[in-house]
Amino acid sequence: MSESGKENPSGPVERKNRFLRWLEEATDARLLTIPRLFGLLYGPIEDRLPLGDAWRASMRRKLPGNVGWKHAFGGATYFLCMILVATGVMLSFYYRPSTIEAYPSLQYLDTEISFGWLVRHVHYWAASLVVLAVLLHLFRVLVSGTYRAPRETTWLMGILLLVTLLAFVTSGYLLPWDQAAYWTTTDGIDQLAGLPIVGGLMARLLRADEFVSGATLSRFYATHVILLPWVLLLLLSLHFQLVRKHGVAPVVGAEDESGEPFYPNHMLRQLVVVLITLAVVLTLAAFFPRPFGSPADPFTLPSELPALGLPAAILVGAGRLPAGLGLIGLPLILLALALLPLLVTNHEREFSRRPVAMGLFILFLLLLLVSLVAGLPMGGTG
Repeated sequence: MSESGKENPSGPVERKNRFLRWLEEATDARLLTIPRLFGLLYGPIEDRLPLGDAWRASMRRKLPGNVGWKHAFGGATYFLCMILVATGVMLSFYYRPSTIEAYPSLQYLDTEISFGWLVRHVHYWAASLVVLAVLLHLFRVLVSGTYRAPRETTWLMGILLLVTLLAFVTSGYLLPWDQAAYWTTTDGIDQLAGLPIVGGLMARLLRADEFVSGATLSRFYATHVILLPWVLLLLLSLHFQLVRKHGVAPVVGAEDESGEPFYPNHMLRQLVVVLITLAVVLTLAAFFPRPFGSPADPFTLPSELPALGLPAAILVGAGRLPAGLGLIGLPLILLALALLPLLVTNHEREFSRRPVAMGLFILFLLLLLVSLVAGLPMGGTG
């Protein structure tokens, strides 16, 4: 440390030189091929792209004194999205988006590919849990009142992330092309078509045909695999950058940087949450696999359709509520929540003193529960 209290800028250079000298003195060239290559490339890369400096600055960044375990669960959402991307890529190696080959390709993955069944079930459960994780994260932000300026854009990104993830669930639900996927999608689109003014147009846009067919499957596949991943990447990047810029809101009366640095305590909290999330996903995938029924038959309506996942049950149940209560009510409440920082000028942080925020959240929660109950049976009519 210099007299001004700042780190000696030659420190990283000196560490790199020591590392290179250690490599030169090493005798086993075979074991040290990769370290030698890394050592030779580290200097030029660091000079042009200072990743090391950015990493050290991230680790030393001070957090508010109120940061604790409840703030570590936001990392679970990012981790679940990473699981979805990784397992989605592995699934795409074998999945074939056609009405003839979709079901057999997943059946082949389950029975012939080592741990293929586990990859599919991990993808299924991660999709369900990521929606729950975002809901819990939004609930914490809403209760703590930290959605106001200058963090209102961060709050908006969170709402858009929830909508995008629900679109992911909706578009991916049809892809197995089994009876449950086919008839649940048909039921949902039929309910959507009953909405006034825009219902018919939206139903035709989703179906791409007069009924759910191969054209529908192709449209859902393209949306799920090509369009939505880019939207999700953009929103996650913006949300991460906004959190980095504005930080975590401190408690009232505290300073933004009055607490401990990110490393090591909060980083360890994030690691623990990630490991717990991974354990939960693997346990659910191993012991509660996604039911895989018979291939889709457009001419045979099954007597009962199982409820496949929390988000799917909510979306289907919302369409079954009378008078468009779910399909109209849920988007309107989400819009109101997104605009909450602009609609409410009350600067109280206590949740009980913010009746508008409390009322919107309770209404949103009740509508979710009612939609879930309505979507759980998923029974046929014949």
